[in-house]
This record gives sequence, structure tokens and C-alpha cells, in this order.
Amino acid sequence: MALLVLIFSIFITLSLSPMITSQKLHPLDPLTMSEITLVQTIVKKAYPTTTTTTTTTSHNNLTFHYVGLDEPEKRTVLKWQSRPKTVRIPRRALVHARYNKQTLELIVDLSTRSLVSQQVHVGHGYPVYSFDEQTKASDLPMSYKPFIESIKKRGLNMSHVVCSTLSVGWFGEDEKGMSPREIKVQCFYTEKTTNLYLRPIEGITMVVDLDNIKIVDYQDRIRVPVPKAEGTEYQMSKQRPPFGPRLSAVASESPNGPGFKLDGHTIKWANWGFHVGFDSRVGPVISLASIYDIEKHKYRRVLYRGYVSEMFVPYMDPTEEVYFRTYFDCGEDGFGQSAVSLEPLADCPHNAVFMDAYYADENGNPVQISNAFCIFEQHAGHIMWRHTESGLHEGEVREVRQDVSLVVRMVSTVGNYDYINDWEFKPSGSIKVGVGLTGVLATKGVPHTHVDQIKEDLYGALLAENTIATHHDHFLNYYLDLDVDGQENSFVKTDLVTKRVSDHSSPRKSYWTITKKTAKTELEARLNVGLRPSEFAVVNPNIKTKVGNEIGYRLMPGSATIPLLTSDDYPQIRAPFTNYNIWVTPYNKSEKWAGGKFVSQSRGEDNLAIWSLRNRKIENKDIVLWYTIGFHHVPTQEEYPVMPTLTGGFELRPTNFFERNPVLKVIQAKHVPWPNCTAH
Repeated sequence: MALLVLIFSIFITLSLSPMITSQKLHPLDPLTMSEITLVQTIVKKAYPTTTTTTTTTSHNNLTFHYVGLDEPEKRTVLKWQSRPKTVRIPRRALVHARYNKQTLELIVDLSTRSLVSQQVHVGHGYPVYSFDEQTKASDLPMSYKPFIESIKKRGLNMSHVVCSTLSVGWFGEDEKGMSPREIKVQCFYTEKTTNLYLRPIEGITMVVDLDNIKIVDYQDRIRVPVPKAEGTEYQMSKQRPPFGPRLSAVASESPNGPGFKLDGHTIKWANWGFHVGFDSRVGPVISLASIYDIEKHKYRRVLYRGYVSEMFVPYMDPTEEVYFRTYFDCGEDGFGQSAVSLEPLADCPHNAVFMDAYYADENGNPVQISNAFCIFEQHAGHIMWRHTESGLHEGEVREVRQDVSLVVRMVSTVGNYDYINDWEFKPSGSIKVGVGLTGVLATKGVPHTHVDQIKEDLYGALLAENTIATHHDHFLNYYLDLDVDGQENSFVKTDLVTKRVSDHSSPRKSYWTITKKTAKTELEARLNVGLRPSEFAVVNPNIKTKVGNEIGYRLMPGSATIPLLTSDDYPQIRAPFTNYNIWVTPYNKSEKWAGGKFVSQSRGEDNLAIWSLRNRKIENKDIVLWYTIGFHHVPTQEEYPVMPTLTGGFELRPTNFFERNPVLKVIQAKHVPWPNCTAH
């Protein structure tokens, strides 16, 4: 029976592919393979890798580090949306490249096959690392004599050694000058395991000059035992009894195919319509999310654009081998290009539809990520709404509606961590944004085998013999350009305030009420959640419900997390967007990455906090809400050797957006009886 269910599920998944239809490109569609190739051709023509004169031939080094859609102006996209047949929008690409040790920022017009903007970046910071240069840097130790000698002294076999790259950050060096473009390399031992991150070769750190792909600094500082391979394997084929727990099989069916329509990158489902894009730096991009109002007989816009703008992951170990581990997973590694192919029936259910994604490699060639996205209806057994009324003369009344939602999912693997990114749309009008953290903890080797031996701060938790998993944080900043029924919006903070009953008019002595404040400028909107009972909403002050309430969408925050680093610590100087959970800025096309444009080795001079110091007006303006969620992670033994998913997120929920419950009259999905069968 289990085999039959599996075969049926695979058949259903594959049969959904025809639902993806081919249409003309949407102005927010990600670059196609052919467009990336065209960008490569145009840029290489303008910046040739070989220059020949009458007497000499010189070789130039050109590498691509970001190739993405140059987002059209918002007003132009909205005009196109209302008149798609008459409004023409040229397709343009934004390119960050390195040419002869200079950082280029280029805009390529694909229709005219020309460069319409060429700038050389002269400030601090460098573009996203390419996978190609990281691979080259990781291979250098294998032929580096001092490293080979260090491995021999430890009694290790070079054939089991693999190395990985780590961003270097910035720690005050070269205050007035430019730091060379560098990356660090550390290594691991894979004998008898594939879980390399749990067997670090402690004490050895190399610095690689990325422009010359050369080791420029080598340290072999300490020697401690390499943690044992025993118990580190996570592959099912390598496990040994006892097994468990055993999970029951389940069978489900979509007899009419998917409940949504996918037209290119545009999705229509239930009462929602939105666009799904991809960006090699930030991953999934949700645009033009609108919900159909059955009483107004029209789609009403909620979210113009939303995505993870930056992720900051600082480790809490000040020692020589770890202090620099303060990662920016979008601006340094590329959250999108780190996406992995999703596994049908495991990463996504049987009724999922899959989409591919494309990015440019170091040479500008398009790279395909198969099954980068999955989109599926989620029947999780949740209740949309219900009520039982037993106080009636007519007898008991019970009404229940089962909840169904639509999920867009992508998984990015950045080093040891896997991040599950979900955008979930609900018929009630809510958008739930979730992130799941799983993968393998970053560890360091120590001589200790039991906690009783530890007499000093080791900056983490002892999870196995000779293995410390370091304390660390995860901060994700979301860019949320809410357009609540129009572009002119305001940000309102509602405080819940205790009042005393002092006039003896009631037996009660207290109650709570609300006070509202509309932020007029950027600095007024910088807030940390959880400090007092409050609610936060983006409202349209120009449109009201029939009874006079401003229509809006409320931010339902996740857990309140603030940075614990001091404000003068260099990692925090580079990531000041984590200082507040909420920021609100006026819309500006150029302000789209909270950590700044060129994050690698940046110095905190270009980021969300710097932009907000202008204290621009945000009342009744086209505004962007930036929301940061976070996790302070104290590792535990249950997260070894691979970590069960830790989830977090937030919700965007309608608040007086509708005249009444928008799913009051929802038409329920029909129950499909499953034929009886007996397993043998």
C-alpha cells in the first residue's frame, strides 16, 4: 500500500507541470537564462578580458558577482499593471562585477543591448562572493606546504581533509585605507563521516587574497584532538538499529489538479493574486500581492514587494579562530544563489508545483537551480473559524470552516545551515512569513570530554566529546513595501494602557484602553517590540470603512529579539539594522538591502540605519516597513548531529481592511473519499 501511495503521489506531482504556462515576460520576472547570457555578452564586449594593441597584448580579469533584474520604477510597474497592453517597460539588468581589481556597478539595457550606466565603486565594501572563487580558495591548502606539514604533525591523512571559506568581516584595520579583498579558510576531517562541520581541524586559519587567489597569511596556533566521527553521521543509509519513531503513512489527493493557476511567475489562488520572483542575492521575492474583496468586487493591493533583505549571523566567541565569524548571508554569500533543489515528497508535499531559478556564475554563464521553489496548497488540519452556540431555544448550532493556505517555499543552504523560507497566503487576508533553521551546528574542537572538566568560558555548549557548539545569533531583516489599498500609507503604533477607575462608578478598579500615535518621521518609527503591550499597523488614512475606521494591515511580530553586542563592536557597527525590530522609510528604489549595497568587508557607512538618519517624512507617504526577527541560539544536545527545525516568523494581518470577516461565506473544499485498501 505504501508503495502505491508513493507512486500515485509522484504521478500527481509530475502531472501538475502543464499548469505552468508560457506568456510574455512580466516586468518583475527574474532574468531568464537567455537574458543572463545576453548580459554576459554585452558586459564582456565593454570590458574585454584581452586587450590588444599594435605592440602588446594584455589580459584583464573580469568576474561577475551579481546579475539581477534592475527593478523598474514602481510608478511605471503600476501603470503597466493597469494597462499591460499599452505600457512598455524595457528589460534591464543590474550587474556587480570586478574588473582589474575594481568593483563595477553596471546597468544593462537588454532591448538596446547597451550599457546605460557604468560606475566604479570607490567606497569600502565588496560585492557578493562567487562560488567559483570560494572553490579556488578552498583548494589552495591542498598544495600549500605549510598546511600539508601541519596536517602531518597532527597525524591526519590529507585525503580526508576538506576546506571551506569564511568571510573576514572588518575589525578596525586600515581605518583610512582600503582593505584588500580577502576570505579566510579553515578545514575539516571527513574520515568515516560526511558531517564535516562536526570534525574541525582546530587551530589552523588561512587568509586568501581573492584578487590573486593566493594564501597571504597562515596560522597554526593550537592543537587539540579532532572530534570523533562516531555519532556524527546523519545519512539514513549509514544509521544502525535501533530505529524510530515510526511515522504513520498518509494519503491525500488533488483530483482536479492544483487549486491555483501559475501563469509564468504570476499566481492566482482563492482570493489572492501575486507574483513570485527570484534574486540571486535575496532569494524569493513576492510582488503585487492583492486580495479580492467579494463585497467591493475588485482586487485590493496589500504588498507591493517583500523579501529577506539581509541576514546577520554573529558567533559569540572572541578567540582567534572564531571572532571573525560574523556572517551576512545575503550580501556576502547570496541567499538566492545558495538555494538548493527541493526534494519532492520531503521538502514539499505531493501536490506541489516546482519552479526553477537561474543565477550567473563568476564568468557570467547562467546556472540553473532545478526545483528551486515549490508552491502548494497546505491542508494542515487547522481551523479557519468556528463557533458552537448552545443557548438557543432551537437547539445547538455548530459552524466550522477548515483552513487551507497557499505556501511558496525555498530552501537556502549557506555553509552549515539550511534555511527554509515560507510565504503563506490565507483566505482570511493574512500573509504568514516563516523561516525554519536546520542543518548542522558550527563547532570547534576542545580537549574536554565532560562538562566537569570545563573551568573557563568556552563560548558555547559541550555537545559531544571534544566538541563545542558556539553560541550565536540569527537576525533576518525583511523588506516589506506594503501598499494598503494604495501607495499613500502611514505607520501607527497602538499602545495598550492601564487606566484606574477612580470615580467609584464601578466595582472594578482598573481596565486597559488604547492610545494611538502616527509616526511622522523615520526616527519616530524606529521601535523594538515586546517592551510594552503594543500593536503596529500600516494604514491608509485616505480610505475608511463604512463605520469610519482607517483600513490597514497589522504586523503580528514573532519573538522579540535584540542584539546583545555592544554598539561599538565592529560587527554591530556593520549591522545596525538589528538595533531596532521595526524601521519605516519612504520608498526609494535604491534602498533595498538593509546591510548596504556592498557588504563584504563593509564598515557600516551604507545601510538602513544610515539612510534613516535623514529623518524623512513618512506620514501619508509611500512607505516601506523593515522588520527584523531574530534568534539567540544556545545549542543543545538534541541539535547534534543534525538540528531539528527551529521555526520563527511573523504575520501581516488585515486590520479594518474589510467591512467584515472576508471568509464568512467561504466555499469549503469537498471531501474526497479514499478507496478502502488493505496493506499486506
